[in-house]
Amino acid sequence: MKLLRFLLFPVMPFYFVVTWLRNVLYDYGFKKSKSYDFPLLCVGNLSAGGTGKTPMVEYLIRVLKDDFKIATLSRGYGRETEVFVLGTPKDTAKTLGDEPFQFYSKFSKDIQVAVDANRQNGIAELRGVLSKPEVIILDDAFQHRKVTAGLNILLTTYSNLYYKDCVLPTGNLREPRVGAKRANIIVVTKCPKDITDGEKAKIVKEISPEVHQTVFFSTIVYSEMVFSDAESRGLKQLPKFTLVTGIANASPLVAFLNAEGLAFKHLEFKDHYSFTATDIKSFEAEELLLTTEKDFMRLKNNERLKHKLFYLPIEAQIDNSENFNNLITAFVAKY
Repeated sequence: MKLLRFLLFPVMPFYFVVTWLRNVLYDYGFKKSKSYDFPLLCVGNLSAGGTGKTPMVEYLIRVLKDDFKIATLSRGYGRETEVFVLGTPKDTAKTLGDEPFQFYSKFSKDIQVAVDANRQNGIAELRGVLSKPEVIILDDAFQHRKVTAGLNILLTTYSNLYYKDCVLPTGNLREPRVGAKRANIIVVTKCPKDITDGEKAKIVKEISPEVHQTVFFSTIVYSEMVFSDAESRGLKQLPKFTLVTGIANASPLVAFLNAEGLAFKHLEFKDHYSFTATDIKSFEAEELLLTTEKDFMRLKNNERLKHKLFYLPIEAQIDNSENFNNLITAFVAKY
């Protein structure tokens, strides 16, 4: 992969110019973007996946759901449907996509979950339902410039900070680094638990936030329990198991499990991987399967795996969370 990216280096300037020019056209009004008179929060990144958007969306849901009618709107990557879908008990990962189905499975009693590749249409559809949401959280929409969110939350991982990266295909950035200026909040995600104040200060200095921007740091907190549809078990009490992942970057999870001294082998697939009948058959030979919550959404309906398939929940933990939460609630309260 590194060799291929090196060979594709001559393509990078063209990708840079195209994405930079697109943003300039939006910034100066040559391409139209729609604004809204209600709270619209966008969670996104500059990098191509793996920055922790799903835990961040869930964090925002927990902050707001008790006081406001919330909806999430995602593209629904990998789903088999193409039009706007508002989540119902009949839906699965195939109709909503794995991440939106995860939101629905956990929060359907408190929020609405919708998918639409056309975010303008998705917003219009959500605002047209009988019990319309007061707040919409846009999942992975930082590059969706046809919609202007009132608050943009940009995520960048501690291990691959956007200001040290370059655009695709040689780097991982979806657009040039200058695009970070559109963010109101920048969160450095997946930080080590022992990150020092000095290291945080150095990162903030290198980010060099604009006047309108605030920088926060977050870590991933892993549950002490694993869950299936039928039961829960203590993570440390698990016998030897097979870890199955279809996410952008499984390294932090693997490192955590190794640090816990657990015995496992790892079957790694690409992000949003659609597991085949052959894959499922091979999983049947394993004694115990552990996966991420997102992957669980795509595997849970396989009857042959139900007795051996568990997932490990994670949550985002934000340093200075009180200040972060106040920024979110103050933004929503303005409306």
